[in-house]
Amino acid sequence: MATRSRRPLYMLSSFGVTQILRQHPYMIAWWSAVFPGFGHFMLNQYIRGALLTLSEVVINSLARINESMVYSFCGQFQQARDVLHPNWIYGYIAIYIFSIWDSYRSSLYVNKLSHLGELENEAMVSVRITPLELQYLEQRSPFSGVVASFFFPGLGQLYNQRFGLAFYGILWWWIYSWLSQCYVSVLYLLLGRLQDSIQVLHPHWLLFMPSVLGGSMYHAYETAIAHNRLYRLEQRQFLTERYSLSEVRIFP
Repeated sequence: MATRSRRPLYMLSSFGVTQILRQHPYMIAWWSAVFPGFGHFMLNQYIRGALLTLSEVVINSLARINESMVYSFCGQFQQARDVLHPNWIYGYIAIYIFSIWDSYRSSLYVNKLSHLGELENEAMVSVRITPLELQYLEQRSPFSGVVASFFFPGLGQLYNQRFGLAFYGILWWWIYSWLSQCYVSVLYLLLGRLQDSIQVLHPHWLLFMPSVLGGSMYHAYETAIAHNRLYRLEQRQFLTERYSLSEVRIFP
């Protein structure tokens, strides 16, 4: 029998489906190390994630860390040291370490909330109609979410009804692609103009893009799996309540 819960598992709103879900703490910490804020996005902590990703972009740009990394990859270690701005390095390190620690700590507690929420078995709603959107629980394909994010980060989140994060991801991918000139570079490469393809790139902004692309694909994959689990829980609850007096036992 469903009861009112102190720890609801999810919420349907105009912004999509927001839920408490289990995550591997080490994987959350890893994504925070890849790009500060990504681990918090995986935990649906959007405000914290947005603040940390903005801090990463701004302080990284001011400290010129990505440019230093490019010089290091090319073996130009003296230039890698000279290009850095020491005034910003300390703040970057502090935020970077905090992002990893806080996401790991939060994932441990969120996992407990998820387990307790399932035990409390709050009555679940599969459809919510708002003036702006029609929200519902349904089975989703993790592969489709990955493919959508591969072609353009943010589309996988749109597919999974994470509208706020989808807008944030699409906006920033346009910014990265514009400032890095990556699409222009690809066009030159297809035209056989290899030297122009290399020269047009801006390495500082280009270095952000692999992390964003990988993070968007992984988030879309995991979110689709979490949606499917939520859908099955709602179906199980509905069938259990509807046929609780039946002699036919659907669930032992």
